[in-house]
Amino acid sequence: MLKLFNITKTFNPGTITEKKAIRGVDLEIADGDFITVIGGNGAGKSTLLNIIAGVHQTDTGSIVLDGLDLTDKPEYKRAKYLGRVFQDPMMGTAANMSIEENLAMAMRRGKHRGLSWYIQPAEKEVYMEKLKLLDLGLENRMHAKVGLLSGGQRQALTLLMSTLQKPKLLLLDEHTAALDPKTAKKVLELTEEFVKRDNLTAFMVTHNMKDAIRYGNRLIMMMDGKVVYDVSGEEKKNLTVEDLLAKFSVSGEVSDKLVLN
Repeated sequence: MLKLFNITKTFNPGTITEKKAIRGVDLEIADGDFITVIGGNGAGKSTLLNIIAGVHQTDTGSIVLDGLDLTDKPEYKRAKYLGRVFQDPMMGTAANMSIEENLAMAMRRGKHRGLSWYIQPAEKEVYMEKLKLLDLGLENRMHAKVGLLSGGQRQALTLLMSTLQKPKLLLLDEHTAALDPKTAKKVLELTEEFVKRDNLTAFMVTHNMKDAIRYGNRLIMMMDGKVVYDVSGEEKKNLTVEDLLAKFSVSGEVSDKLVLN
């Protein structure tokens, strides 16, 4: 589904603030993989996700998604192939638009929208059924402005919006980090449910070692801009937090954020 070859990225090259963020990453992601990506601060996790999304252009290397070469394509041209949920619950939705308008916007992504924003009754029925999956009562508040929702409700809505059209790749950038534990658990359960139901390919960046082990069929560890550990199948199922801590400790990459999570 996704092939990354020799990806490198340096920020502020040739200056005193030069940062080699990604150092020759090669990675192949199979159709239906749910990958969790773990690493310390500055390991390159979010940078790699943003390179896939087109937020950052690579210095070298290539990005091929389902046979499509995305290497030189800007972010807006990649958007129709990707679903994305950000760390900040305030991103990914339009606060001044209603819940149903946000869903309609997501459903029309990549399509010719014309001048009319009229939402057909049949569409509303579809949105209502989709919202019921969240089990948050939002199906009874479809005309409410999204800006009135809690952070957890907005993040759940963003997740739903990002999967409405079954993207080729779902990008999750620490999408529960800003939520309280109970809400984070709910959003992660919904994530797993949507990925399994629609057989989505997902790339989830997290600082939480338990979540990295609990979710997905494959785990990748990054350090200093490189993939240093890639595990799947039974080996991943048998992983423990202690195993991951030991691997981080070998390189001195254990951060306070990882330990606290």
